[in-house]
Amino acid sequence: MARRTNTFVVRPRSEQDAELLHELLDASASLWNELTFERRQQYFDGDSIWDTVDYRKQYVGVLGSATAQQLIRKSKSAWKSFFSLQEKGEHCSPPGYWGNEDDGRTLRTYIRNDQYTLEMGDRSRLEIPVGKELKEKYGLGYTERLRLEVAGVPKWDGKQGRLELYYDETTAQFRAFQPVIVDDSRLDAPLASEEAALDIGANNLVACTTTTGQQYLYHGRILFDQFRDTTREIARLQSKLREGRYSSNRIRQLYRGRTRRRDHAQNALVRDLLERLYDEGVSTLYVGDLTDVLETHWSVRANEKTHSFWAFRAFIARLACTAEEFGITVEARSEAWTTQTCPNCGSTTDTIRHQDTFTCSCGFEGHADLVASESFLRRQTDVPRPMARPVRFEWDSHEWLESSRSHESPKEARTDQSIHG
Repeated sequence: MARRTNTFVVRPRSEQDAELLHELLDASASLWNELTFERRQQYFDGDSIWDTVDYRKQYVGVLGSATAQQLIRKSKSAWKSFFSLQEKGEHCSPPGYWGNEDDGRTLRTYIRNDQYTLEMGDRSRLEIPVGKELKEKYGLGYTERLRLEVAGVPKWDGKQGRLELYYDETTAQFRAFQPVIVDDSRLDAPLASEEAALDIGANNLVACTTTTGQQYLYHGRILFDQFRDTTREIARLQSKLREGRYSSNRIRQLYRGRTRRRDHAQNALVRDLLERLYDEGVSTLYVGDLTDVLETHWSVRANEKTHSFWAFRAFIARLACTAEEFGITVEARSEAWTTQTCPNCGSTTDTIRHQDTFTCSCGFEGHADLVASESFLRRQTDVPRPMARPVRFEWDSHEWLESSRSHESPKEARTDQSIHG
C-alpha cells in the first residue's frame, strides 16, 4: 500500500460561503497559534509541553469537535517530530506559528477522514462540518454542512485520509489536499528503483541529477531579484520611520508579499520536480546535509540567498513532506567537495568553477550546479555517462516552464551572460 495525494481548487458558491470558510480557517489558525504559544513557553521553561488548556472546548463552537481535535493532534505530531530530530542530534527549531493578526495568518485547517464528503462528477462538490456558532451565524441547519464546489480531476482513487484545506493568497484561491491510500498494484509509475540527488545553490535554486541520466535545472535569478528589490524597499521605508517605530502597515504588507511569492514558487518547484522524479521511477532522493550547505555558502550574497530568500530548512521540510505523497524517501548526506569534484576523472584539485561554468584539466566542461548534483549522486551510487542534455526551467510567477534554451550545451549557455551572476 502507498500514500498519494490529490489536489483540488475549492470554490465557495457565494460570498457568504467564502466568508464562512475564511472564518473557519482563521479560527483554526488561532487555535494552532494559542496552543503553539503555550507549548513553546512550557518548552523554554523546561516544563512538560503536553499539559495544556483544553482548546477543543474553546473552539468547538466554531470548528466543531472533530476538527478542533484534528488540529490538536497535528500539533502533537509536529512536536513529536521535533523531539525525534533532537534525539538524532539534528539542529532544528520547535514548531512555529501560522503567522499573526498584524502580519497575516496562514489560513489552514484539517478535516478528519470520516467528517468530509468529496464527490466527483459533472457537479463535483466537497462537504465539510462547521461548528454550531458558525451555523447559526450563517444560517445553516443543525445537521447541515458547508457545501463547496471542487475543480480538478483526482489522480488517485483509494481510502481517503485527513483533508487539508488552505487559502493561497498568491492566487487568491482555496485549495484542498486529499491523501489517499492506494494499492501498490494500481500505481502508474515505473518500478521505483532509481535514485536522484539535489544541489541547492545560491545562483540556481535546484539542480538535480538522476540515475536514469536525466538532469533538471531550476533558475532562480528573477525570483531572487524580486526578493532583493522588495528587501531594499523595506529597508528604505524603515529608514523613514519615526524614532521608536520599527514597522508600518506598508512594511508588513511588503514582508507578507515577499514571503508568499517565495513560498508559492518553492511549493510549485517541489511538486513539479517530484512529479518528474516519480514518473522516472525514483525511489530515493539525496539532499545535502544542512550543516554542509549553510557553512559552505559563506559570501554575503550567497548567505542572503540560502538563509533569507531560500528559507532552506523550511524548503527541505516541504520537500520531504511532499516526497512522502509520492512514496519517495529523502535522505540527507554530506555533499562536501562535490562542487569541486570532476564527474569525469574524479579530480578535486584540477578543476575550476567560475559562475555557472565548471571546467577540468581532463577536458570536461559542464554547468557548475549540475556537475555538483551529479558528483553528489555518484558518491551515493553508480551513475551512467554521458548525461542527457539538461532540462532548464524558468518561473513565470505562476508555474515553472521549460526554457527555450532548455537543451543547450554548457558552451552555448555561457555565451548568454544575462543568466550569470
